Amino acid sequence: MTPEAAGSVALSPRPGKIRVLRVTNAVTFLLTALLDFTDPRGYKMTRIAQAQIAVSGWDAPTRHLARDWVIGTVSDFPRSSYSMKDVKRAGELIAGRHPMNPGTLEAFKIANAWREDHAYPMRSIRCQLIWYMRHLELEGVTAARLKRMQAIRRKLTRIGLNLSQLQDLGGCRAVVPKIADVSALVGVLRDRSRHHLRAENDYINNPKPDGYRSHHLMFNFRGRGQAKYYNDRRIEVQIRTRMQHSWATAVEAVGLFRGEDLKGNKGNPDWLRLFKLMSAEFAVAEGCPEPSDVPNHQKRVAEIKALNKTLQATATLENLSNAVRWTDIAIAPSSKPSYYLIKYDNATNQVSVEPFFAPSTAMQSYEKAELADNESGNDTTNIVLVEADKLENMKEAYPNYFGDVQLFRMQLANITTGLGAREFVVRPQETVRSRPKENPNYMWLKGRRR
Repeated sequence: MTPEAAGSVALSPRPGKIRVLRVTNAVTFLLTALLDFTDPRGYKMTRIAQAQIAVSGWDAPTRHLARDWVIGTVSDFPRSSYSMKDVKRAGELIAGRHPMNPGTLEAFKIANAWREDHAYPMRSIRCQLIWYMRHLELEGVTAARLKRMQAIRRKLTRIGLNLSQLQDLGGCRAVVPKIADVSALVGVLRDRSRHHLRAENDYINNPKPDGYRSHHLMFNFRGRGQAKYYNDRRIEVQIRTRMQHSWATAVEAVGLFRGEDLKGNKGNPDWLRLFKLMSAEFAVAEGCPEPSDVPNHQKRVAEIKALNKTLQATATLENLSNAVRWTDIAIAPSSKPSYYLIKYDNATNQVSVEPFFAPSTAMQSYEKAELADNESGNDTTNIVLVEADKLENMKEAYPNYFGDVQLFRMQLANITTGLGAREFVVRPQETVRSRPKENPNYMWLKGRRR
């Protein structure tokens, strides 16, 4: 079938079928490679790359699926030209506290190239997340990020692995309303994803000692065609409830604000204790196991109240969002950036966000921004490149960079006033009652024929 005859090919609503869509200029809208996974019902999905498709004749759910499933051709994404030996050596160099010189600069260049190699697998697996959430009719948001170089360096130093062994250079995140949604999404990914599930950590039923709760799935990417180049790139998927998300991002937000690595269990012991006790209350509210070594509910609430008073935690959380300043970015309604470069200045609590449309441009800007911060020697800026469908989703998935801790603050206020922690409930969308069906009277037509 020629491109002119085929037009664009998109996912079909029925197994085993491919529907041909008409386009205004068939030559422009060429079919690209197959998507890198199989859909929940077992038939192959295709993708539309760099094209605006005509969706006439498709129902509304199919339209937004087609719109959101634009991954881009494999050639849009960076490829590293370095050997695994180079990558391992670069990891050893950046893990240490070496002064900036041509050798370390080259090491950072190699490490960044290896990180960029995970951009395409990360985007593909996130699109898989979107599909399964739609298939299961789950509310929620997804986003993804390439791991910050500062975090890469800390992790290499802490755990002693080489750079090629890190499992979360590319990370995807799904935030859903409740525990049942987490279980459903984990189950379908575990059973039906074409990517190799290398390992998983159930931190919901087995919370970390500091109180962290989420479900992690570690995949080795499996691609077809040109995408085979990225095979075995490791991508981590985090799936969590809104309550768990509010806890985890509050830990990071307070840590950023205070200049402490609370996420790494370092910093003010009272704040760390408060977060652990709050995690236990959240676990009870969701019907899940509590973290280890916490007192019973009555003693726990009493201790939370005391820590809240000592730390003035509720007031601190209330003021945190006002202390962090950021400037809204103007994005035309018709524009749909795929990447957002976030820069959080620890010294001034100022945040800047820059949107990008092309993967290559976004990666280059990420590398340039981090290199400038490293060369300064101050390490005062947290820089991260986030992939999201829109600005609102990016902010919801990573509220810690914007000082948004209001959901956690509300739960803390509920607990300290005796109401207790409560699951976040999404109100059903109000619908207008459909107009009653009318039976038309055709007698007037019969009368005209006489």
